[in-house]
Amino acid sequence: MSTAEPMSGPVPIVLAGARGHGRWHLDNIRRLQDKGIVRLAGVCELTPLTPAEIPEGLGTPEQSADFGALLDTTGARIAVVCTPIPTHTDLALTAAGKGVHLLLEKPPAPSYAEFRRMAEGVAEAGVVCQIGFQSLGSHAVPAIRELIGNGAIGDIAGVGGAGAWARAESYYRRAPWAGKRRLNGVDVIDGALTNPLAHAVATALALAGATRADDVTRIETELAHANAIESDDTSCVRVSTADGLEIVVAATLCAEDPDDPYVVVHGNRGRITYWYKQDRVLLQRAGHGPEEFEYGRTDLLENLVEHLVDGTELLVPPAATESFMRVVEAIRVAPDPVQLPDDAWRPLPDEERRVVPGIDGLVAAAADTLALFSELGAPWAFPTAHPKEVSP
Repeated sequence: MSTAEPMSGPVPIVLAGARGHGRWHLDNIRRLQDKGIVRLAGVCELTPLTPAEIPEGLGTPEQSADFGALLDTTGARIAVVCTPIPTHTDLALTAAGKGVHLLLEKPPAPSYAEFRRMAEGVAEAGVVCQIGFQSLGSHAVPAIRELIGNGAIGDIAGVGGAGAWARAESYYRRAPWAGKRRLNGVDVIDGALTNPLAHAVATALALAGATRADDVTRIETELAHANAIESDDTSCVRVSTADGLEIVVAATLCAEDPDDPYVVVHGNRGRITYWYKQDRVLLQRAGHGPEEFEYGRTDLLENLVEHLVDGTELLVPPAATESFMRVVEAIRVAPDPVQLPDDAWRPLPDEERRVVPGIDGLVAAAADTLALFSELGAPWAFPTAHPKEVSP
């Protein structure tokens, strides 16, 4: 239960960052407003939205580039923060200082220190913060955890994650911080595993039951990029847990044939594959035919409102993302990603993007065997282990 006073009626919301991914939040707020759950009271953008940028039915919310002032004048009870990664902590603390609850987009911060500063400040202020890992709102996650607990696939050896996506070169020109590890001396860490395919990492950790900082004992990273960027676009990470499990997540934004990302739980008597964008699960186990399930999903903003109204359990509090932030920190302190040699990638002019031949198979093999790119024979992969930095 939250320590906050219970809410009732449509809850006034301010959205900070309404362009880019923020457009998804605008549409979602419109959906919840139609249900009488919330009301869009304000939009914080450096340049105000035009009427055409505001979905029909949301009216004319107050707009300002001053987040704190907007929270005051609108009487907002919840702020949705969907702004550049380095701004998350300060904006979250601004809201918390005014008693405003939060839906904070992932990744919650660019470093573990900034994450702790945010989480501790929010807790001290007595407000509630939900981290925007939408995949963790899927009903598939507790269902898979129950299957694991019931021994459906035997003893668990580890969890793999695979994300073979594609991004045009323009993706890295969409904002000054895109594809950066740092900008003007400030951490950004906008890499494949920490931003676009962060859900694969967070979901793998959740299915392994390793969401807290103390659950992580060792992290190994292999970071590379084919694009002309500073950060990584082709990467893998292996997390060793206190329970003796290994979690390997491999990701690329340079896939030959992009496909939906997935997480796979390996048992000694079977496996469970979860396509988290589809909420679809495939159970394969000894002595049974394959079984496929589809699940519903709880929207995280709706869950936050329900938590504040009637005490419904919050799905993704900051504590549920501690181990993910340990991974972000390992990537932050790792050596800069390796620039792939010219013969390791090729341009795809029709799609204005770069492709790494063979990477789709490497990503799948990493998830399947819990091996890193270098262990699978990728000549450009250089492992870096960080056995100590995961300690507080």
